[in-house]
Amino acid sequence: MGSYMEEFTEVKAKNSSEEALQRWRKACWLVKNRKRRFRFTANLSKRFEVREIQRSNQEKLRIAVLVSKAALSFIQGISYTVPEAVKGAGFEICADELGSIVEGHNLSKLKVHDGIEGIADKLSTSLNKGISVSEDLLNKRREIFGINKFAESPAKGFWLFVWEALQDTTLMILAVCALVSLIVGIATEGWPKGAHDGLGIVASIFLVVFVTATSDYKQSLQFKDLDKEKKKITVQVTRNGYRQKISIFDLLPGDIVHLAIGDQVPTDGLFVSGYSLLVNESSLSGESEPVNVTAENPFLSSGTKVQDGSCKMLVTTVGMRTQWGKLMATLSEGGDDETPLQVKLNGVATIIGKIGLFFAVVTFAVLVQGLINRKMIERSHWSWSGDDALEMLEYFAIAVTIVVVAVPEGLPLAVTLSLAFAMKKMMNDKALVRHLAACETMGSATTICSDKTGTLTTNHMTVVKACICGKVKEVSNSVTSSVFCSDFSDSVVRMLTKSIFTNTGGEIVTSKDEKIEILGTPTEAALLDFGLFLGGDFHAERQASKLVKVEPFNSVKKRMGVVLWRPEGGFQAHCKGASEIILSACNKVLDSNGEVTPLDETSINILEDTIEQFASEALRTLCLAYKDIGTDFSAENPIPFEGYTLIGIVGIKDPVRPGVKESVAICRSAGITVRMVTGDNINTAKAIARECGILTDDGITIEGPEFRVKSEEELHELIPKIQVMARSSPMDKHTLVKQLRSTFEEVVAVTGDGTNDAPALHEADIGLAMGISGTEVAKESADVIILDDNFSTIVTVAKWGRSVYVNIQKFVQFQLTVNVVALIVNFSSACLTGSAPLTAVQLLWVNMIMDTLGALALATEPPNDDLMKRSPVGRKGNFISNAMWRNILAQSVYQFVVIWYLQTSGKTVFNLDGPDSDLILNTLIFNSFVFCQVFSTNKKSN
Repeated sequence: MGSYMEEFTEVKAKNSSEEALQRWRKACWLVKNRKRRFRFTANLSKRFEVREIQRSNQEKLRIAVLVSKAALSFIQGISYTVPEAVKGAGFEICADELGSIVEGHNLSKLKVHDGIEGIADKLSTSLNKGISVSEDLLNKRREIFGINKFAESPAKGFWLFVWEALQDTTLMILAVCALVSLIVGIATEGWPKGAHDGLGIVASIFLVVFVTATSDYKQSLQFKDLDKEKKKITVQVTRNGYRQKISIFDLLPGDIVHLAIGDQVPTDGLFVSGYSLLVNESSLSGESEPVNVTAENPFLSSGTKVQDGSCKMLVTTVGMRTQWGKLMATLSEGGDDETPLQVKLNGVATIIGKIGLFFAVVTFAVLVQGLINRKMIERSHWSWSGDDALEMLEYFAIAVTIVVVAVPEGLPLAVTLSLAFAMKKMMNDKALVRHLAACETMGSATTICSDKTGTLTTNHMTVVKACICGKVKEVSNSVTSSVFCSDFSDSVVRMLTKSIFTNTGGEIVTSKDEKIEILGTPTEAALLDFGLFLGGDFHAERQASKLVKVEPFNSVKKRMGVVLWRPEGGFQAHCKGASEIILSACNKVLDSNGEVTPLDETSINILEDTIEQFASEALRTLCLAYKDIGTDFSAENPIPFEGYTLIGIVGIKDPVRPGVKESVAICRSAGITVRMVTGDNINTAKAIARECGILTDDGITIEGPEFRVKSEEELHELIPKIQVMARSSPMDKHTLVKQLRSTFEEVVAVTGDGTNDAPALHEADIGLAMGISGTEVAKESADVIILDDNFSTIVTVAKWGRSVYVNIQKFVQFQLTVNVVALIVNFSSACLTGSAPLTAVQLLWVNMIMDTLGALALATEPPNDDLMKRSPVGRKGNFISNAMWRNILAQSVYQFVVIWYLQTSGKTVFNLDGPDSDLILNTLIFNSFVFCQVFSTNKKSN
């Protein structure tokens, strides 16, 4: 069995090749019902169709750009007539025209409609205030332009599942046997006596089919609900002059959408304004090179990802009118990759099916031989009656039913049932599983590489300390703005608020109920709140200077920078970011009078000590600085990064989440190593790690720059001891994960929230994206989305993963035990006595107990705390262990001996018409369930 299973190990938990998926399916040739067995696996032909569409899109785009450029010289001859229905609704452009502009990247048509401002006017929207939210006007937009939803294949009804259950080849053969039995039986013995056997088989078939269909139908409903959850995405829009979050499904042409790094473009649209916008269009065209979107190339396509920068977008085309909508309609039928456990159990089912087929053929041959021998002894071998034909038919039905019982079709389906059950329950526990395999893989996890911010901490940040002009001050509700600023000149406070309000990715807006709302990441929100505390005016500061260039924050540079054009003339650069990085770019500092003074070595040492002091108090530190750069700066040039003047250092408090320390302790007792991988200062990371219980006395803390220059030999010795990695880049995280998986054969779970975390999430065995702080790019690369961003939820996912593994083990042991017993009993009795003790009807009943009711009973048991007191299975753990085989064989022998004893104690032979067969059947089923319960209890006690 072990060597046979090796053929199925090339199918991995994620990123398996399509050739491997094809090969294992061909290996599973002995299948009773292909539609049912492979229902929840990938549709490889649909995936091929998607790639063809992507190639077609790439070619169409190339041609469209060439045609558009050529058409610019003939623009005077182009005209457009507005349809009456569109004009009657208050618009001056139709959906088809809008679609042709963006999908075809048609600059000539855009120019005919007076550019983006002209399109906005024709859509009755404002580029600043967005569309009106009057229900009547919204309904008109929906009627004319459609809604932002994609066509989905209709849900399968219950009767379709009944029809699919009837496609079982063996059940079809039995149905034919039943029909022949009815005809021959009634003809020879009359009604109703002659119909008993035939009607019994028919009734059993219908019972099996309806129970199977009910189970499958309920599974499909669970998957449908989970698919809906996966598609819930919200975006920031401006409507009626107010910034707000809405579902992507509510977007309409004319909406103004705000996009930032990591966002998925939710519709087709036009670039209104923004900075450094790079868009990855590989999901639509297959082209991996990012596209720079500007006012000169303003086309944004639905389904693409913002790789860098930010922008405002005017929505033009939605739903099935977009290329992404058409692609999604095909992709939704592509299905999920099969999980390694499904593949392994398909292998088990195939080899046992082969054994069962052999036994069925031999059993039929032995029974027929017995009948012929009997007739030879009776010298009636030339005289065959209807009773003989019925007996022969019964033998054939028994042989077919042995195949029904022997081929454990329920094994791979039980995995799906258990995974679907776990996915549904995990949804209630704030974990959304995107890929089935993640459930079972998480149960084998040996290492969790976790972010700090928002996962181990609450992500509710506030500035609690600041070092301005060399003076450290606390920020709290008990300290007023005037007291805090009393030691600094007004020019220092103005420069500080200017730097906070202009160099930000966040925004301060007024909500519908006239309340001030701060939008942006928790770090940005904390800084903006500090700016308001200082008495600054966000909107006045933004209007006072013209923003010329923005370099958004990313986890590689660990800084953000902007360039302003000042009213008095000249450019001024502002930057903020990781304290030691910004400080290294400064050679001057503001004193308390607002004067710029040189930054000498003594001052640098004092500031570095201040940063370390803040970090040792578990505060996140950021530096703010500025530089006057004269009048010759161009927006095409990068922002300079030297010669800055330090404004100040802020310390941001982000408390550890309640329950994290306990969850880390649970992981440790479960044999799972927790490592913190963060971009923060090393002292901040160490303080938080100690508070969480991650950093122990024998653990190592290392910084990313030091880690990435280590040799392979040094890494091999170092990695097992690393508990905290600070100032890490996304590639440092990727390298750590790769080393843990390949060199140390660990099963690695990784958390991530940013766009640059995608490679590590993709490389890990289980990628865990944050639902609140995570970008859409990170979520797309992840296997599980942690909806509450809480580390404790990750531990819950691990517990559910172990539960799935144990539940399937119990079901496999139960089913294989019954399989072996059914085969031995019928085969041995056929060989020894010439008759089979279990009829076709009884074997069908056993099959239903095994395939459906057994799976429902055993594969859906919820997890318990004892699961987290065992060591993880790891990468090389055998699902069907030698100890498990011993249990299966021992129980099989035990049941066979019991049945044989019951039969022989009455000094009778097996009698198909007597009460013994029912006794044997009940004993078989009862003992199987008793054994399963004992097995379950033993597993828990161990």
